[in-house]
Amino acid sequence: MFIVWIDAARGAGERVFGLTLLERHLKALKHRKLQPGEVIIDLGESAADDPPEAKRKWPFPLRVVRHGGTIAQRIARVAGGARILALDAQTLVDARLYDFLVQQRHDLVAEDGDAAIAWIGDPILLDANAADLRSAVSGSLPRLTQAEFPGFIRNLRRTLPFYLFRIGSVEDRAKVERFLFWSNYKGSTDFFTKYVYPPLVWVMVRPLAHAHVHPNWVTIISIILTFAAVPLFGGGYFLAGFLCAYGMSVLDSVDGKLARLTFTDSKIGNVLDHGLDLVHPPFWYCAWAYGLSQGDVWSPVFLASLVMLLLYMVDRLILKIYPTRFGRGLHTHGPMDGFVRTFISRRNINLPLFTVGYIAGFGIETIYLIVAWQAATCLYHGARTAWILAYDRPAPAGSA
Repeated sequence: MFIVWIDAARGAGERVFGLTLLERHLKALKHRKLQPGEVIIDLGESAADDPPEAKRKWPFPLRVVRHGGTIAQRIARVAGGARILALDAQTLVDARLYDFLVQQRHDLVAEDGDAAIAWIGDPILLDANAADLRSAVSGSLPRLTQAEFPGFIRNLRRTLPFYLFRIGSVEDRAKVERFLFWSNYKGSTDFFTKYVYPPLVWVMVRPLAHAHVHPNWVTIISIILTFAAVPLFGGGYFLAGFLCAYGMSVLDSVDGKLARLTFTDSKIGNVLDHGLDLVHPPFWYCAWAYGLSQGDVWSPVFLASLVMLLLYMVDRLILKIYPTRFGRGLHTHGPMDGFVRTFISRRNINLPLFTVGYIAGFGIETIYLIVAWQAATCLYHGARTAWILAYDRPAPAGSA
């Protein structure tokens, strides 16, 4: 059993994406599915009312105390022989550090600048005169290095060093929000998601987070736009279809960022979001061909779209082989694979390509080009997977 102790003597901290730093600690503990014996919010000698975060229901026991003295003395009063995960309500902590630290069998501290999080076995080891957590643990406990930390994030297909920030001003908050926003982008993704859509996503994520809008609502709107585009394309209403399609493409980034930045991702949200990404592109491709052929299902362009559907399915099946064997996606294997992911045949590449072709009066020819590009993509993934399986085994999933 262990205890989580949070120093909240100076308040709950700045709001980052709509959440106080104290609330971010509590949500992160819940999100990482940790089960402490107790979470203690220590208000120091403050006479203020209990923070609203403490009045909510959490999946772990929570208690508010008011203890005076140094950090070592305040921690010693609640320890009772248990190990302590010590946090500061003025600090934003990489959520991966919570469960990493509590899995360690020895004392350990992660620190950066004025920010720290500590895994403490005996408070007597701390600096007895220190008034803040960073000063109490620095030099007293072994320090976690980036080389010891498993920084690979499978869902984001990237390695990200752990981070901590002490936030004491609005300027600090703005910098940290920018950092968190960009750190939640995937390491390998398409050109438009990486370079074109982020300004639009940033403009939407911040107000939605501060308004506490759940990302599933964004996903639902995205689903509506996705399926609304199909009959619009099929009926030849390409302008309206493009508006729905590009709206969905931007919102597809918004809901994921919003979920990760506010600890509101859920199983149903992941199923809806990733399921939609997987299923809908062929319907758009067939609808483009149907609209261009004016409903002639035996036209060469519509038959080409059916070939596109088959190639898309084969490509997706090929891409299942690598993660099944190695625990992460093919495009994380090496720099070349991440680079190729930027422009391979995917919705966010094919949609702009078709848009330009349609506007230029070469819609049908562009469909053929997209089918050929999908065939090339499928061939590359198949050959690359075969080469890796035979000759180029990857590094372990947890490594950089």
